[in-house]
Amino acid sequence: MFDLSLNLNEKDFSEMRSDSVYDVIVIGAGPSAISAAIYSIRKGLKVGIIADAVGGQVSTTNGIENIIGTISTTGPEFVNSLEKHAKEYEIPFYKGHLVKKIENGKIKTVVTDNGVEFKTKTVIISTGAKHRELNVKGESEFKGRGVHYCSTCDGPFYRNLDVVVAGGGNSGIEAAIDLSNIAKSVTVVEFMPELKADEVLQEKAKENEKIKILTNTAIKEIRGEQFVTNILVIDRKTNEDRELKVDGVFVEIGLKANTDNFKDLVKTNKIGEIEIDSVNRTDVDGIFAAGDCTDVAYKQIIIALGEGAKAALSAFNYIINH
Repeated sequence: MFDLSLNLNEKDFSEMRSDSVYDVIVIGAGPSAISAAIYSIRKGLKVGIIADAVGGQVSTTNGIENIIGTISTTGPEFVNSLEKHAKEYEIPFYKGHLVKKIENGKIKTVVTDNGVEFKTKTVIISTGAKHRELNVKGESEFKGRGVHYCSTCDGPFYRNLDVVVAGGGNSGIEAAIDLSNIAKSVTVVEFMPELKADEVLQEKAKENEKIKILTNTAIKEIRGEQFVTNILVIDRKTNEDRELKVDGVFVEIGLKANTDNFKDLVKTNKIGEIEIDSVNRTDVDGIFAAGDCTDVAYKQIIIALGEGAKAALSAFNYIINH
């Protein structure tokens, strides 16, 4: 159904020097991070990237058809294009490591998990987020082959098919409503006895003839052959198992921002997202943030790209004014 092969250029980014002072260090290498790095270097700034690998969440995304100007691509293909674009500018990249902490000051110190320290005038945190998973049998096996974590991205592949949405919170019910415009049927499976979504969303879902809601129900297993064909659920009240025939499962139980190492430095909201203003400033001078690790609405690739650009422009303005 999708080509998940990743054929990246063997030539790596230029190595970062720990004895230099950078204008901007970008933490992360997903869409928002690469966007921030490219915009920064095009402004004539000395830029470096620190990340484990290029891609982030998008690496495991299958078909992508909502990046304006790109009719269709896959996650791995898009990651490949991000890496090639960054290599065109020979942006220094300290690859294979994560940032453990940032020491604040006029010149900031970014410390990696192996103890290497980098000096910089500004930092752009763009570490992304990871989808919360069900952690049930078959989930990992069928990722990209019937199990998905973004209804906006992958919903169009399930036109006139039967799908399940795992999760009855706002994201789950919003996904169910969106999918009802595409799919033949949508079944929402919520673990708790009641839906957790806002009342207005619940009413819209209950009025929709295509949407069926199962509360107090847990998904035990996702089954299939080459692709998903059915799921096993358990009624938590009666303890009875039953099988549901489905073509796709959309897991919508939230995101966890990758911000644990920065919570003592910058302000985060109750779910761990970095709070930013309209131009991507955190509450700490010289530290900016972009993408899914922030409290920006709508976690989409195209939005992450724009947020990375905004953060870079804000960092540039900060540098020339300090």
